[in-house]
Amino acid sequence: MTTSPPASIQVFRGPVLSSERSLAPDLARGAMLLFIALANAPGLAPGNPIQNAAIAAYEGIANFLMNTFVYARAYPVFAIMFGYGLVQLAMRQKVAGASRTATRRILLRRNAALVLFGFFHAALLYFADFLGAYGLIGIAATLLLLESERAQRILLWAWLLPIIEMIALAVFIAIGLSNGGAPADTSAGLVASAVAPNYLSSIIARLSEWPMHTATILPALFIVNLGMWAARRRMLENPASHERLLRWVALSCLTIAFVGGLPHASVLSGSLQADAQTAMLINILHKVSGMFGGPGYIALIALAALRLSRGPRPPRSNSVVRAMTALGQRSLSGYLFQSIVWLLVFAPYTLAFGYRVSSALLASLGVALLAWILSLLGAVLCERYSYRGPAEIVLRRLVYGSRLRL
Repeated sequence: MTTSPPASIQVFRGPVLSSERSLAPDLARGAMLLFIALANAPGLAPGNPIQNAAIAAYEGIANFLMNTFVYARAYPVFAIMFGYGLVQLAMRQKVAGASRTATRRILLRRNAALVLFGFFHAALLYFADFLGAYGLIGIAATLLLLESERAQRILLWAWLLPIIEMIALAVFIAIGLSNGGAPADTSAGLVASAVAPNYLSSIIARLSEWPMHTATILPALFIVNLGMWAARRRMLENPASHERLLRWVALSCLTIAFVGGLPHASVLSGSLQADAQTAMLINILHKVSGMFGGPGYIALIALAALRLSRGPRPPRSNSVVRAMTALGQRSLSGYLFQSIVWLLVFAPYTLAFGYRVSSALLASLGVALLAWILSLLGAVLCERYSYRGPAEIVLRRLVYGSRLRL
């Protein structure tokens, strides 16, 4: 005779096992951490005014490429992957026989832990933290969207709003460019925490900057919802079943993201002149069109994973793929590692690297690439010794308890 566990005991399963992981999600996270590094580093590198014309020209090229392919185009990838992961976690709990209450409790604990991670990440390392915002979004998604596919489908229609907004912006930008006017000043200053004279004052500055930055990310709920919708259809686990749709998404969304970024990239690189009002509209167009970079890049990486899986050798036998998937499995640690690098390298009270080079922008991009490579190597070592990653271990213990085998 068997008896059911007492109602006070909530049955749930632990975190995802290595054998359960799919190639495309891990590959997307690992690869796009490079874009996150490239996007974040320049905003934290105080430097001296450019005196050399050749260096200024190289900076113009770098600005053009970054604003077309990276800035405002990388973070939506992780917003979608976050939503995808929420549904994956809930589905694993359901398959294991966990109750609705237990599943919801696990998700709420995980997202509350992310808010806690975000607070300490912002206070100690980097004001432009996304973890806290994703935690808040995750709580809302768990309570409002997770169990309602109808609500998810309704929120998908919100993607029509940026399309309409981009059309309107394009019209007003064309009118503004045709009217001419004095060129706008496109130089941007650094946030207070990036130029703080000591670590304590930088903490105080970051604690005032983080809430406002977090508030600007909360509307990304509708981007997270797209990931939830895709996860219900297991689009990244079974890309072959959705190949035609993935091709269409990659082509259309990346075209929108890249074309929408061209005017802003041209203004910042100096190849296009715009007055202050038109430059503001161009900046808005850049940010709105960047949202389409998320589904576009993910679809492109899913197609790459599909092609790798059809090759003569297992995809993970490729050393580059294995390294990026290892980092993707430890994306939280990889993300936090980048912030440690920024603090050690760029802060005025540490190495102040931006002041020691001719171009803070170009140097910061080089540091970003190096930080990503180092995180790849660290992830490979962790994989070799079956080590989850420090941030992942802490998060899983906060969510599942210390008795789980990590």
